[in-house]
Amino acid sequence: QLQLVESGGGSVQPGGSLRLSCAASGFTLETYAIGWFRQAPGKEREGVACISNSNGITNYADSVKGRFTVSRDNAKNTVYLQMNSLKPEDTAAYYCAAGKSCATIPPLPSFFSSWGQGTQVIVSS
Repeated sequence: QLQLVESGGGSVQPGGSLRLSCAASGFTLETYAIGWFRQAPGKEREGVACISNSNGITNYADSVKGRFTVSRDNAKNTVYLQMNSLKPEDTAAYYCAAGKSCATIPPLPSFFSSWGQGTQVIVSS
């Protein structure tokens, strides 16, 4: 059974950093595109970053470009989202999801079929 588990969320001050992890079980993560998404209260889920399955190419939403970095450790079957220079508007529940490809920039939730349970990120002074 394909399963994704996010971890690494928490509370941080503006300008701080967090690294989220997305651990996969039941499948080989590198065979799927992995997207990171976030959803703030009262807002729609939005794509943040994506790493492709075929060549590891990454793409980012404009709002996080230059601050967030997505990477993959195949040996650990885990994808990471390094978040630097965090802003209050980055506050949201963050989710990782597996899909066929990073077809859009930023990724669209409808292209991804298997989701983790989410991890909360709070950026506040």
